[in-house]
Formats: sequence, structure tokens, C-alpha cells
Amino acid sequence: MASEVANEPDGAGRLRRIDLTLRADESFPVPVSDGYSVYSGLLSVLDEVDSTVSSRVHDSSLSSLHSSGLVGNFGGSDRSHHKTVRSGATYDLSLGVVDPADEEIFQALVSGLVLEGDSIELSHGTLRVESFESTNATHGDVIESAGEYDDPTIVMEFRTPTCIEESGEVTTMFPHRWAVFNSLLGKWNRSCPEELQLDVERAAIESHVIEKPDPHQRDGYCLDTHSVLVNRVENEDGENQNLFSQGFTGTCAYEFKGADESLVNAVTALALFGEYSGVGSSVARGCGSVEVTVTDD
Repeated sequence: MASEVANEPDGAGRLRRIDLTLRADESFPVPVSDGYSVYSGLLSVLDEVDSTVSSRVHDSSLSSLHSSGLVGNFGGSDRSHHKTVRSGATYDLSLGVVDPADEEIFQALVSGLVLEGDSIELSHGTLRVESFESTNATHGDVIESAGEYDDPTIVMEFRTPTCIEESGEVTTMFPHRWAVFNSLLGKWNRSCPEELQLDVERAAIESHVIEKPDPHQRDGYCLDTHSVLVNRVENEDGENQNLFSQGFTGTCAYEFKGADESLVNAVTALALFGEYSGVGSSVARGCGSVEVTVTDD
């Protein structure tokens, strides 16, 4: 293993993230929307370590577990709606929790994936853990890091389909500043200590934050849209029914215009927090994984 899990004292309000590199010894098919399949594999890992934790994650829509799904290069597949994990190839998988109540979820995953099993079983094959890195922070740490920037530009790479519900079951297909940061604001305020709650108004973000899709102008407008499998349920006839969500991937920069210091710090903190929490819905099933880069202009 390339890294070891930090042996730090327990503390309330910790944000936890583990980045794993997985390798396949044999090729095998996975669904195009692999996040649901990986989620099922993670539940199996949790069940082997602690069945109570596994049941709570499966039954609770409020669990803060975030899983990126598999990120890497895949081959084609003869199976409809599938792709192929390549033999010998490596795939990245990021896992995170942000709610203190979910600390035991993280510990169980570390135990099952790193300390004991060293692999994750999917429907048609196995991925073994080749290396991992663990990152811990608190909400206060994130706010402190955000305050180090004077005039930040925030670049968010939405690596997996990001599904943000704006009205009922309607999802946005564009990384609009309010949709993105309102999603993160809700996750932050549900998980942080009361004294670190953020109060950010929609009007302030829409007036003083500017989104710039594809900031590097590699190929012009560079956002993609997706429909991804996020769950399977039983319908009234007892048949399995697939549930899909719509979302986007791509890169977007966010800059400030005429914003006061408190707004700049709050929005920057929310962006940094997104690497632990994910953005939007179905983050446990492979949606909303982001990488964030903040620079001072």
C-alpha cells in the first residue's frame, strides 16, 4: 500500500475522504452507470464488517456517504449499456463522509477495503486495492483554508454526472452558480456544528458570482449531459424498475465581482467542502464527484 490511514484522535465534525487506486487482474463488464454497481459492492463490504452500518446506509436517504464510482479508461462491451474494465488497468475511487453520525461508515469502509479485504467485489469481477490516501479535516479547517485567498478563482471539475434537483424532480443540466452552491450549502449546514452554519442568500450569489464553463477553452463549450442509473425499485406489479437521474459533467470556473469578504469566504469554503461531500443528489451512487482547484488572481 502506498499510504497509511492517519491515526488521529477522534473528533466531532470531521470530514473524511479516502482516495483508492484499484486494479483489475481480469477484464469484466460493468454497467455504463457503474456508480450503482459500486454502491452495491460497498454495501457488501460494509455488511461483512458491520451489518448494522450497512443497513443504515441502505435504508437512509440522508446518509452523507459519497462515492465517485470508477474513474478511468474503459473498453467497449458486447453487452447492452455496459463497458469493460480492462485487465491490468487502474481505476480511481473516492469515498467520503461529512456527517459526524456517519463516522462509523468511514471506519467500516477503511477496515473492509484497506485493513482486511483489500478488494471490492462487483457483479462480474473483482477490483483489488493497490494504493490509497486518506484525508481528514473539519468544517473549521475548510473555512480557515478558504480565508487564505484574497481574490480567488474556483475551478470545479465535475468528474461524474452531477444531478442537482432544482424543482421537484426537475434537474439542472448546467453548473449554474446558485444550483451548485445551494446544493453544497444544504450539505454543509446539515453536517456542520451549529456555530459554523452558513447563511448565504440566493440574490448574493447570483449578483456577485460568475460561472464560466470550460474556463480553459479547450474545445469551446465543453459540458456533457447524461442520464444515469441511480436505483432499482420494485413496482406495483412486483417487477424491478430502473430509476434514472439526469446530470452534467465538465469543468466550470467561478469568479467574484463586487463580493464582500464574507461571501467570498463562504462560497470558497463550500467549493472545497464539495470534494468530501459531492455535489447534488445520488452522491453515494457515483454522482456529483468533483475536483476543486482554487487560485488567487
